[in-house]
Amino acid sequence: MTEFEQPWLEKYRPSVVKDIVGNEDTVGRLEILAQQGNMPNLILSGPPGTGKTTSVLALARALLGDSFKEGVLELNASDDRGIDVVRNRIKAFAQKKVTLPEGRHKVIVLDEADSMTEGAQQAMRRTMEIYSSTTRFALACNQSEKIIEPIQSRCAVLRFSKLTDQQVLKRLQEVLDMEKVSSNEQGLEALVFTAEGDMRQALNNAQATHSGFGFISSENVFKVCDQPHPLLIRKLLHECIDSKFDGAHEIIEQMWTDGYCGLDIVGTLFRITKFEDMAEPLKLDFIKEIGFTHMRVLDGLDTALQMGGLVAKLCCLSHKFRGGKPPPPRT
Repeated sequence: MTEFEQPWLEKYRPSVVKDIVGNEDTVGRLEILAQQGNMPNLILSGPPGTGKTTSVLALARALLGDSFKEGVLELNASDDRGIDVVRNRIKAFAQKKVTLPEGRHKVIVLDEADSMTEGAQQAMRRTMEIYSSTTRFALACNQSEKIIEPIQSRCAVLRFSKLTDQQVLKRLQEVLDMEKVSSNEQGLEALVFTAEGDMRQALNNAQATHSGFGFISSENVFKVCDQPHPLLIRKLLHECIDSKFDGAHEIIEQMWTDGYCGLDIVGTLFRITKFEDMAEPLKLDFIKEIGFTHMRVLDGLDTALQMGGLVAKLCCLSHKFRGGKPPPPRT
């Protein structure tokens, strides 16, 4: 990436509500709020990269027009947001007199609000009550249950979900066409696969691949994202289905030697298993075992032995499922 090249994430960030990709029902509710001009306090809950902050900023832009800069305060998780910030900075902004369009309110956007301390949330609850006639709050978070009940009851909750692969692919193609980036179909599929419904991740991976290699292909994308290649994981899965422990363990050892952590391997293996064409009871047993290993890895047991144990258990499950008979030859 050249020194003056702008991140695609910011360059193509939607500035109006109707341009936001995915979550049509939720975005439709925001459009209605923009038309009515009466924004309530909001909690926007959902996974990262689904458009929560972009949506509320687009809504504020539609409501405040030219007064957007003076009428909006945005605080991110990187800012100190303890009780002192609520008492000083947020309260000072709520008290500040700003010339706004008639019937409109100042907007305070708190990104990653679920990381605020409970004391800060309690202080903010009081501020929301006192300045309700002039100020509205929009809290973006990944888990709404981490917001205290008194604040939840004062807000309308809008839930965002992961974008579908088709939605991510469509937007990606639009951006790549505008940037005149060369790519192939496998490269786009790899970007969608690694994004997992996160539009921000998809755009960042696309730009990093283009900047590093100049061409978006499957191999280049997985090098940039540093994830195990799905075809290799699929080969591992087939070795486990055929109860061939030596072949499966060899693949695991190779990935471990290449530096992939257990979380990457287990996560990709789960996604490949979920869509693999195999007997349903065996697939459920595989997913259950992969899930147990995921829990152990998250507990800190991220070792080569843990990965070897996983493939051994999968091979045993497959052998048991067939009643101890050898697998039929693959066509």
